[in-house]
Amino acid sequence: MTAVADARGMCAGYGDVAVVRDVDLVLRAGRVVTLLGPNGAGKTTTLRAIAGQVGLMGGDVRFAGRATRMPMHRRVRSGMAYIPENRAVFRSLSCRDNLRLGSGGLAAALAVFPQLETRLDVPGGLLSGGEQQMVGLARALSRRPRLIIADELSLGLAPLVVDELLAAIRAAADDGAAVLLVEQHVRKALTIADEGHVMNRGRIALSGAACRLAERIDEIEGAYLSLVGAEDEG
Repeated sequence: MTAVADARGMCAGYGDVAVVRDVDLVLRAGRVVTLLGPNGAGKTTTLRAIAGQVGLMGGDVRFAGRATRMPMHRRVRSGMAYIPENRAVFRSLSCRDNLRLGSGGLAAALAVFPQLETRLDVPGGLLSGGEQQMVGLARALSRRPRLIIADELSLGLAPLVVDELLAAIRAAADDGAAVLLVEQHVRKALTIADEGHVMNRGRIALSGAACRLAERIDEIEGAYLSLVGAEDEG
C-alpha cells in the first residue's frame, strides 16, 4: 500500500518546548490510523505538525516520499484535509453556502451526509452540534482528499451522530484516502481503524493492529488512558 505521508523521528512543539518527540508514523492509502492517549499526551500537536500548522523541531514529515516544510494551506492544496476539533462552520451563512465553500461542490458534500439536504436553508449557527460537524466533514470529504487528518470529531456529540461521522471517515479510507484520526471514543475509533498508536507524554508508547489493541482495551485504558499528562492540550 502506498504511503501518502509519514513522519520520521518527528519532534515538534511550541516556542522552545518540544511537546512530541521521536514520533514515527506511516499513513497509507486506504487505511485509518488512530492516535490514542490521555489528555496531554501530544496527540493534537502530532496532528498539527503533520498538517503543517506547527513547525518541526527535528525529524521529517514526508508527502509521497519527499520531505516537506510546506505551510498548511499548501498541503491542503496538495490534497490534504484537516478537520480540527472546533466546528469550522460560518454561523451567519446558510448550511448550503457553508457546503459550497468546499471545492468539491454541493452535490458531492450532500452525498456524504444526505440528511443535510433538509437543512440547506438553515443558518450554520442554528444547526445542531452534530449537523455542524457533518457540514465541516462533508465539505472536507467532498474534495476527495488523499490525506485526511481529523481531531476529535465527536466532541460533545450523541453516540449515534458519532457513529455516522466515523462511518464517513471509514468510507473515505475505503475509497482510497489515508486517514489519521484522534478520537475520544477509543473503542469506537478502534472499530473503524486499521492500526492504532497509544501516546504518552509526547511519545508513542504502544502500537499495533486496531483489532489487537481492541482485545487489550481494558489493559490499555488502565495503563495509559487514565493518565493525566502536562505537555499538550490533547
